[in-house]
Amino acid sequence: MPGDVIIRLENVTKTYTMGAVEVHALRGVTLSFTQGEYVSIMGPSGCGKSTLLNLLGCLDRPSAGRYELGGSELSLLDDDMLSEIRCGRLGFIFQSYNLIPQLNVIENIGVPLYYQGRPERESLEMAAEFAERVGLSERLHHRPYELSGGQQQRVAIARALVNDPLVILADEPTGNLDSASGTEILSILDDLNKQGKTLIMVTHDEHIADRSMRVVRLRDGEVVSDVWN
Repeated sequence: MPGDVIIRLENVTKTYTMGAVEVHALRGVTLSFTQGEYVSIMGPSGCGKSTLLNLLGCLDRPSAGRYELGGSELSLLDDDMLSEIRCGRLGFIFQSYNLIPQLNVIENIGVPLYYQGRPERESLEMAAEFAERVGLSERLHHRPYELSGGQQQRVAIARALVNDPLVILADEPTGNLDSASGTEILSILDDLNKQGKTLIMVTHDEHIADRSMRVVRLRDGEVVSDVWN
């Protein structure tokens, strides 16, 4: 069951200036997420889903408002400190996998550990352990182009888990997969949540959202619905 609040957004706005035009991507969003939740974020194109996920992932900063992660206020941190937060407390799963093509499976999984300054041997051992957890123990030395889409996404999931993040953020994690591979990836995400991991996922698919505990819907940069399944 969900536990303590680990993310809190208070009246968060995000405005982009494009020439003489201001685009209000988020308009006063107030949300909280608790430990162990599985949340889907939905809404039409341009509603602010990706902007919200980027803010949660410290890939962007709010124009105004507060963002707290694990009890720490992040809105005013400098880039170096935000980078540390991203590396140590957050895990990312992207629609396009975002693997490094020059690295093999075990090296891609170990990237967050490299940035944490872990010893190489320890990093490789941990990466191999997480590769086994997602069923890739026989693919450790394959590069991304030698893997199927589903296998590449498994690598991305293992990479997201290897630093034991507080929150896993997923952006359309099955968007580039066939239905069978997508179902396998969703089963892995379901199991992670059952093990206590907090998942926040952007999706456009109602059937995928039905698997989550809670669905937050955005429209024109505002929260218009926040419902538990």
